[in-house]
Amino acid sequence: MQQNKITATKNASALSTLSFKKGLKDGLPIGLGYFPVAFAFGVQASIAGVPLIMSLFISMTNLTSAGQLAGLSIIASCGTILEMILTQLVINSRYFLMSITLTQKLDGSFSLGHRFLCSAFVTDEIFAVASSKPKTFGRKYFYGLVILPYLGWSLGTLFGSFTGDVLPPVVTSALGIALYAMFIAIIIPPSIYSRGVFPAVALGALISCALYFIPIFDILSTGICVIISAIITALIIALIFPVKEEEVQS
Repeated sequence: MQQNKITATKNASALSTLSFKKGLKDGLPIGLGYFPVAFAFGVQASIAGVPLIMSLFISMTNLTSAGQLAGLSIIASCGTILEMILTQLVINSRYFLMSITLTQKLDGSFSLGHRFLCSAFVTDEIFAVASSKPKTFGRKYFYGLVILPYLGWSLGTLFGSFTGDVLPPVVTSALGIALYAMFIAIIIPPSIYSRGVFPAVALGALISCALYFIPIFDILSTGICVIISAIITALIIALIFPVKEEEVQS
């Protein structure tokens, strides 16, 4: 009985620390990391001819780097709405699983409306921080966690788009290199711990190059090529490097 009381006291103490202020503290590093990535997106959007206001609107309503960059290529190539929908569905499908997992962490303060609102802010980094909490958390903590990443992403896009509009083309082209540096930074860390990440990247790049350079595929638009590359790569890598049950549980 005494042990149960001690455990309950510890759990209550842990929950009390997950305040709005604690959320801000946990979200600060994410927001700082999002700013330069969003800056690169803003520069690329400017190069593609997307107005500053529209670039900012895209970031404020999406909060997904890979999805936005893929969508930007479709916009630049004048792709169809169907291509955009399918591309976003394929690239961002992982957020379905992340959101379902996070529902097990939410306490009673999350009404249905708050759940819908908070789902728009689920990213890889926010999911990693939120899911690492040992117990459930309230909506105050989650809103504190997402506000600085959201601001970092939106402001980074704003400054990047503004910079792309006022700087000479040669400078904005140089700044566009940051976009590729972002992808390298995304690929390398997971490749160290997961043997399937690098082969997936290499295979995806190979398929994309084949669809781009082989003349018979010229009829395919950019968005369709992205969808085909993602689906084929995912299927092949899942067969060659299946995730074992103990890896999922860990």
